Amino acid sequence: MYDSIKDALNSAWNVLLSITPIDIVDMVLLTYLVYLFIKLMRETRAGQLIKGIILFIIAYLISKNIGLKAITYIIDRMLDIGLVALIVMFQPELRRALEKVGRTQLGVRLFGLGETVDEVTSKWSHAINAICDSCAELSSTCTGALIVIERQTKLGEQIDTGTVMHAAPSKELFGNIFYPKTPLHDGAVIMRDGEILAAACFLPKPSKEELINKKLGSRHRAAIGMSEVSDAIVVVVSEETGQISVAENGVLVRDYTKDKLKQHLMEQILPNPSDSWSRKPRKNPFRREKPAQGGDGK
Repeated sequence: MYDSIKDALNSAWNVLLSITPIDIVDMVLLTYLVYLFIKLMRETRAGQLIKGIILFIIAYLISKNIGLKAITYIIDRMLDIGLVALIVMFQPELRRALEKVGRTQLGVRLFGLGETVDEVTSKWSHAINAICDSCAELSSTCTGALIVIERQTKLGEQIDTGTVMHAAPSKELFGNIFYPKTPLHDGAVIMRDGEILAAACFLPKPSKEELINKKLGSRHRAAIGMSEVSDAIVVVVSEETGQISVAENGVLVRDYTKDKLKQHLMEQILPNPSDSWSRKPRKNPFRREKPAQGGDGK
């Protein structure tokens, strides 16, 4: 007994001595990738699919061991096309994961080329004030609005569906755009580099529209759809209740006040003064982990 324990400890010690720095890096990277995979499984329907696949494999092993030849043959044939089936089933999750990888910053400025942090901060501070003032006024009159703030992911496809403006944002301009009797009110405003780039833009539908509360109107659904396929921040004002909502990463958070909206936008959009080459993500104290329930119109 003592000799067995001693041999086991010696084997473990020899393994530890054989570990090189590159092995440590390899293990850390593998651990991080496993963490990201588990996080992806928990945040999407892929978790349920993985459980089904595990049960499927267990059924195959049991049927093979007890001699159920017909069932074993059928499951074996199904496993032959398992990789293709997984790609088809996980297509939305794989696409979302690849888009997140593509949005990773590698020494590239978030807002334009050649601009200093002070210039970017000044430009977006003015834009955020205009957005918040406009949303507060539109909310008080129950005028519907949909404002998309472009970040890393470029929204050229959506911009092409609207009217290009290249205008400085202001409360008055937003009011004119979203006034119900104007040609540009039916659609979204897209902002880039602190200015209104286009108006009356059409946004994509959400990928899981059937799971969204049926009381939510077209503006809220469009906001969720846009936030699913990009890293944009989408601000919505309900034309029924005047409620202000924000959609990010496929999640709609409602009941924003003017001050709460301003604080959130400043935390998420303004670059980090201590780093002129990248913007580190900051904690959002207002974000919930799951979409809000209940509805409030278009």
